[in-house]
Amino acid sequence: MLEPLRESLPLSDVHSVAIIGAGLSGLACGQQLAAQGIRVALFDKARGPGGRMSSKRRLSATLDLGAQAFSVRNERFANKVAEWQVAGCVARWPTSLYQASASGWQIHNDDQLRYTGAPRMSAVTRHLANTLNALPNATITLETHIAALDKVAAGWQLHDSHGSIHGPFDVVVISAPPPQAKALLAEWEPTLAAACEEKPQRGCWAGWVIFEEPLPPMAKVVATWHTVHAQHPVLRLASRNHTKPGREHQPESISLLAQLDWSDAHIESDSESTAQQLLEAFISLLPDNTKLPNIIELGAHRWRYAQPAQAGYQSYLYSTNGLALCGDSFKGSRVEDAWLSGDELGRALLGQSV
Repeated sequence: MLEPLRESLPLSDVHSVAIIGAGLSGLACGQQLAAQGIRVALFDKARGPGGRMSSKRRLSATLDLGAQAFSVRNERFANKVAEWQVAGCVARWPTSLYQASASGWQIHNDDQLRYTGAPRMSAVTRHLANTLNALPNATITLETHIAALDKVAAGWQLHDSHGSIHGPFDVVVISAPPPQAKALLAEWEPTLAAACEEKPQRGCWAGWVIFEEPLPPMAKVVATWHTVHAQHPVLRLASRNHTKPGREHQPESISLLAQLDWSDAHIESDSESTAQQLLEAFISLLPDNTKLPNIIELGAHRWRYAQPAQAGYQSYLYSTNGLALCGDSFKGSRVEDAWLSGDELGRALLGQSV
């Protein structure tokens, strides 16, 4: 039976939990559980934790290619962000926002406080991962792709693509995007697999360009502008990484996030042509005849599953046979949604109300 865990499992029934995906949701869930003595093991196929909050390190610059910043609306998340500020892994940014269209650039001021990771977006998830690693009952295993689940008498076992077996565990939490979660669940929990099927995902291309020198100034635009929201069929947002806290030493380095409709239509394009099209879209926002500095590097990264096509009404889902789903795909596409989803699932598994 599929439940949203309003009636949660007693704490005595859950002693060990495997979490597949060490993004923000998985880490938030793991923190809640491990802090209460539950044995927690996180697995991620990437080289580091973070998911779409990860950062890309290049020879001359560090770039955020997923989430650029986040806002806060929920009180519990606000308290968590305050903790991160004290820890030094988040800071206020951006504070200089613009929007651009064919009619030019205008200041964008919606009175919303925003934050970013310091000195890079992945600092947030690395802080959470370090906190978990410091606990004797928590482990994080990276560069490990979980390929299959198996139900045994003692619980759930995880089979990775290298042939190793992990577990058993009482509960398996999957915080990966729904299409990837469905592949693991289909054999064991058709209802959860169907729930994944009902969560179509949008893709997104993210480009970057690193210049030798700063961009030339523009009339009526402050020289230190941070982000610009574009009214353009290709480009959605341009973000200056070197204006973020802790990255002032970097050369001019800009992340270019594509429009979702354009990304979906070009999701199978090659990265070289995609990067060039994103750069050309950005150039089209600049005043005519703007002379750009020499380019050090130009590239693009494809997020095949960037965000849900529509917001959900449940923060997580759970099957009484010990399989659970969480992540921003179920609650919404914002950083806050991702954290709340994992945190709330962890609380529910502990029998705590939110």
